[in-house]
Amino acid sequence: MRLVPVNRLQEGMKLGKKIYNDEGLVLLADGVELTGPLIGRLARMDIGYVYVHDSLTEDVDIPTMLHDETRNQALKAIRTQFQDMSNSSGIRKGFYHLDKKFSNIMDSILDDMSSQEDPMIMLHDMHTTDNYLYVHSLNVCLYTLVLGIAHGYSSSDLKVLGLGSLLHDIGKTQIPIKIVQKPGMLSDEEFRHMQAHTDIGFKILKEEPNIPLLAAHCAYQHHERINGSGYPRGIRGPEIHEYAKWIGVADSYDAMTSNRVYKKALLPHQAVEALYVGSGTLYEQNQLEIFRDRVAIYPIGLNVKLSTGETGVVVSIDPSLPHRPVVRVIEGPEGEKVTPYEIDLRKVLSVVISDMTE
Repeated sequence: MRLVPVNRLQEGMKLGKKIYNDEGLVLLADGVELTGPLIGRLARMDIGYVYVHDSLTEDVDIPTMLHDETRNQALKAIRTQFQDMSNSSGIRKGFYHLDKKFSNIMDSILDDMSSQEDPMIMLHDMHTTDNYLYVHSLNVCLYTLVLGIAHGYSSSDLKVLGLGSLLHDIGKTQIPIKIVQKPGMLSDEEFRHMQAHTDIGFKILKEEPNIPLLAAHCAYQHHERINGSGYPRGIRGPEIHEYAKWIGVADSYDAMTSNRVYKKALLPHQAVEALYVGSGTLYEQNQLEIFRDRVAIYPIGLNVKLSTGETGVVVSIDPSLPHRPVVRVIEGPEGEKVTPYEIDLRKVLSVVISDMTE
């Protein structure tokens, strides 16, 4: 399979991976032949990239972080619970309680992830942006758990961290929908309203009998930054719980790599570079180092240009050296077609990835 920008899709290409809506339901199935109207529909859904079948990379497997059933159950629970909370006046009166199913869902997510020898932060499955909040909540949970596993947390710690990351944005259910889903940059006043979601999330979760109190602090602190420039309290370094710091990194990364109406998604390597700018000021350097080592900055299926001038496709990644993938060369330095062959960048140190190609 190959990863192709939607604006470069051509009629006759066949979809390589399913496209989901925000409820986890399949909108377009694997193998669907793309027509002009379907390509236009993908563009209108603000999906930046899709996987397509390609004869030169047909044997390439695209790993997934969760089983379909687990992902669908999680998204359904998030959507149902968040929609109920958005429509409920009981929250402000203090008698709304979250469903106990979140604990069971977290167990399923951790079971799926523990079955992987070296879980990595991969390019997430393609979803519509009908309601970014649901998919974002799940993505941040998965990314944070990958970091927590790499850090060496116990299973009980991972469950608390997972619940905190899954529910980190729950306060947005009480922010006016026109602000949460605004197709553009927020005004200063709207941004002040949006910032309140951290305080609201804390107040919701700290009263929940089914949610650990530490998960409430994750919601409260995930926008705090170690130099004191964050919100809602502007606290610094050691005052911020390390769980919230992990979630802050994952939250920023997913926001940058998600396509939105008002901005194009960054590719993973671009988002990682943007995070590096905040090393030691916004984010802890040691956490960014673990993040760097667990993120697939060159996703499998991505078209890349090598320092030799050749063009190829990333076909596999070694979790211990994610920045040095195996690349299948398909074009020579002058753009000429060549008999495909592979270069393992872990072994051929004189060659580097110099650019992305579309």
